[in-house]
Amino acid sequence: MRPELFRLFDVGFPSYFVLLLSGFLFATALGVLWARRIGLNPDVIVDLGLAMLLAGVAGSRLLHVIADGYFWDYVHLCTDPSKVDWPLDRAECVSKAYDGVWDAAKGVCHPQTADCFAWAKFWAGGLTYYGGLLGATAAAVFLLRRDRFPFWKAADMAGFAIPMGLAFGRMGCLLAGCCFGAPTKLPWGLSFPPRSPASEEQAKAHLIESVRMWSEPVHPTQVYESAASLAIAAFCLFWVLPRRRYDGQVFAASLVLYAVARFLVEILRRDARGGGFGLSTSQLIGLGLLVAAAVIHRTRTRSRGVS
Repeated sequence: MRPELFRLFDVGFPSYFVLLLSGFLFATALGVLWARRIGLNPDVIVDLGLAMLLAGVAGSRLLHVIADGYFWDYVHLCTDPSKVDWPLDRAECVSKAYDGVWDAAKGVCHPQTADCFAWAKFWAGGLTYYGGLLGATAAAVFLLRRDRFPFWKAADMAGFAIPMGLAFGRMGCLLAGCCFGAPTKLPWGLSFPPRSPASEEQAKAHLIESVRMWSEPVHPTQVYESAASLAIAAFCLFWVLPRRRYDGQVFAASLVLYAVARFLVEILRRDARGGGFGLSTSQLIGLGLLVAAAVIHRTRTRSRGVS
């Protein structure tokens, strides 16, 4: 775990955002090369990438706030910080690092000051891929229509470029310690250091005695998803794209493959997430994307006369 990838001029650069931006740059460069190859304007892809990055971060943050199970924590941080519990012992709670209020009756720590803008601090962590996908898609629809760029051709490009970028982002998750998996005895299980999200969650579940301990080995679900994303990108680029029968087929295939892979990875994840009907938010959205992919396939094959 390495929350800061490096420091420059005494400024720390968070690992997650460095890897996220690296993935964005790589995906955009891949899109530019694709546009040049098929004779379309690559400048549109650059503008599209920037717009999707901004809208994607906004969408991913909003979905995290609304659906990941922290909504009332953000509300209470603004209205009544005493209702927010920090996983700290008394010494850490009153230290200068946290400056919290120790509740002796409940044996928990509370923030001392209100923060009505905590929900907007995306750089502090808390982003969801599906929220980013939805936000980025909305920006893409607007921008592509404005520039009169072939929408479904751009969607096919996104079908292999987005998973490629996501592969970088998930390695950022690994370094940040988020999106961790269930305890495992497998030889490739990873232990995260004290005060990491994994150790905090395991301390709450009484799997370890304190958040000051290293976590029990867990499934490296970040690596699983990164590897799956790379495989999806390669499959869509080298197999589906050359054989597609209609524009939009690569995008539909990418939606299906990622939804299935993410559904399976979610079974192993143990970080705090919202959901319903026994499924996580991401699993529910994934089921919706499977339906969307089926609709895309049906409507596009009909419009192109493919049987």
